[in-house]
Amino acid sequence: MARIKIQGLNKFYGDTQALFDVNLDIKDGEFVVFVGPSGCGKSTLLRTLAGLEGSSSGRIEIDDRDVTTAEPVDRDLAMVFQSYALYPHMTVRENMDFGMKVNGFSPEKRSERITEAARILQLEDYLERKPGQLSGGQRQRVAIGRAIVKNPKVFLFDEPLSNLDAKLRVQMRVELEGLHKQLDATMIYVTHDQVEAMTMADKIVVLNAGRIEQVGTPMELYHTPNSRFVAEFIGSPAMNVFAPDASLRDLTLAPEAAFIGCRPEHLEVLQSGAGHADATVKVKEQLGGESLLYLATETGQDIVARVSGEDETKVGETVGLRIPDNRLHQFNAAGRAI
Repeated sequence: MARIKIQGLNKFYGDTQALFDVNLDIKDGEFVVFVGPSGCGKSTLLRTLAGLEGSSSGRIEIDDRDVTTAEPVDRDLAMVFQSYALYPHMTVRENMDFGMKVNGFSPEKRSERITEAARILQLEDYLERKPGQLSGGQRQRVAIGRAIVKNPKVFLFDEPLSNLDAKLRVQMRVELEGLHKQLDATMIYVTHDQVEAMTMADKIVVLNAGRIEQVGTPMELYHTPNSRFVAEFIGSPAMNVFAPDASLRDLTLAPEAAFIGCRPEHLEVLQSGAGHADATVKVKEQLGGESLLYLATETGQDIVARVSGEDETKVGETVGLRIPDNRLHQFNAAGRAI
């Protein structure tokens, strides 16, 4: 386990700046997720932390030790990549053993750590198989096992589940959460999938164009986003965000409000003529326990409402929509929360 402190970190590739003045504290034992769209800098930040990329300026500390210019091997980290990066000609046991053997661990210590990692990851029955004989999920477990045997201070995961199918991703997500609790380790996880971020993280770091947009718990980011970017990125379906127009009735807004927002589940669907605006149902997705209504207001604003699966609203019907005062989000012209 370890504490990590990043101060004023900047990263350039030639004349192109990839990271802008990143400041971040990660507590001992936290599960932190870096999330954001493609190209936002999340993998660059992870690789710079790992020492696989050099920083242009700034400071990185692990347990109060300056590792800004330290080699990866001297940072006491273990990284799990998107590609499993297993040796295909080696067995599971040999893949997990290789790094320890190169680094001069005794045969007894290597065997002990492999046995423990296999137990934790339920790989005991697969130790003599080669990667080609394993499923995608089993191969990813081997890659994680190779990290566990290093007994690092910090685990780094770079989109480790993106090559798996949807069902296996959910299963592996649950297993990683359990692994974090079992090892009580500091873990940093990179993903573009905000569902993974919401379900796994103690703390989420939202990145946008190389800058940290917001840091907080999943529920803090969901209920109190500090920008339009975070509001629309966190949550599925995304928050409804639109410019207030003449179709709105009796809604009190701040003078500087250029955009307003409301989560789909917080919209109240009423009879036509009631609430703050009327909208017509264009599409209804029935998902069993809930339904999603895709609506358009009189002025063409697109809105999504999440309702009960027993809701009887029909496509083509015009309904009223109300935004509760305590569920209304307001943003200025720069996209910052008011």
